[in-house]
Amino acid sequence: MNDDNTKVFIRIHQAIETRDQAAIEKAIDEVIAPDVIFHAPMPSGMSGVQAMKNVWIVLLRAFPDIRVTIEDIIAEGDKVAYRSRVTGTHLGEYRGAEPTGRRVAYDEMFIVRYADGLAAEIWGVVDVYAQLRQIGLAE
Repeated sequence: MNDDNTKVFIRIHQAIETRDQAAIEKAIDEVIAPDVIFHAPMPSGMSGVQAMKNVWIVLLRAFPDIRVTIEDIIAEGDKVAYRSRVTGTHLGEYRGAEPTGRRVAYDEMFIVRYADGLAAEIWGVVDVYAQLRQIGLAE
């Protein structure tokens, strides 16, 4: 594995595990390129680090006990790929839905390309359907 890129990935994951918005935003500023390119659904009208910060504002509000468990990490060259399982309890508004108190569990996979020690490009696949189905927004 590329140790430098893996360390950058672990830094952001450790911040996410704190569930502290300020710590997450600080880590994002430290390890994500300001003009990061996303190849994954992001909030409309946002890009770069602000879009990533907003994702965590929304997720922490909706699932304050959110947990991201890394199942696999593969690093080669300038990329780190990982597969994770996300769990949490729907305790806050999410996509227009009032809290249901339901537990959710869904999978996601990302590939992150690093340049100059920062995450420069991110491809992601998140099982949003499973997430929405579990809180009653999809059948």
